[in-house]
Amino acid sequence: MKFLFRLIAVLALIAGFDAAAQDSTIPKEALQLIDSLHFQSGKIDVEAAHAALNLSSEFRFLDAADAQKVLSELWGNPPDDEVLGMLVPVSAPLSDPKKSWAVVITYKNEGYVSDKDAAAIDYDAMLKQMQEGTAEANAERKRLGYPEVQLVGWATKPRYDSSTNKLYWAKELAFDGARQHALNYDIRVLGRGGYLSLNAVAGMNQLHQIEGEMQKVLAMTEFDPGQRYSDFNVSTDKVAAYGIAALVAGAIAAKAGLFAKLFVLLLAFKKFAIVGFIAVAAALRKFFARAKS
Repeated sequence: MKFLFRLIAVLALIAGFDAAAQDSTIPKEALQLIDSLHFQSGKIDVEAAHAALNLSSEFRFLDAADAQKVLSELWGNPPDDEVLGMLVPVSAPLSDPKKSWAVVITYKNEGYVSDKDAAAIDYDAMLKQMQEGTAEANAERKRLGYPEVQLVGWATKPRYDSSTNKLYWAKELAFDGARQHALNYDIRVLGRGGYLSLNAVAGMNQLHQIEGEMQKVLAMTEFDPGQRYSDFNVSTDKVAAYGIAALVAGAIAAKAGLFAKLFVLLLAFKKFAIVGFIAVAAALRKFFARAKS
């Protein structure tokens, strides 16, 4: 939990500089890094997840190494070896900090996630509990000197498609000191041995655009034959210790990394990071060095 407090502190710090960032010039180093990236198109095999992305002409893919460059060197996040790649919309190039956003791809092989609870989930009641939990955590954040965060509500109410075994939802978050609310859009694609996570974060003013784009991402993502949800073998396969409700509520966040990842939060305020390329990277290195000590 303390790590999450630190993440929110960094997020609020970056958000405070967001306005100034929008009027700044992108440094040469950032443009050089973007030019060095190897964008891929068409069918992408995500071997570590036993899955594939059948990209339309509207998206390009960056492999794990290039995704790390964007997340760590361009946007100032600490390295994360769980990242398998990144989807970048052609309409939102990385060189345009006012429009750019991306979808970060990870995979959890913690077993088959049963969807038996899906139809019975009361998402309104879940939201209330999540809001209460967030409010309670804010008291501790404030005590420790960190900014508060408010879970405003569902930006897109959770929906699970039992025919495709795909789940998606979006949250609206308000961080103390931020100029605008953040949009956290999540997709989970369930497979035989785990699930793919596709996460995008932006401002709430981008909701209409990102909701449409993420539906395209949803349709482009599939597990390989033999690794799909329907291929589950009850006699041999591992079953996860949680169901659909836990994926949405974040009850396993600390273990599975659904929320406790700096990049998931920081993406919404990358505009400052991309134009403050060198300064932000140096500041974050110092920040995490102090955190470790």
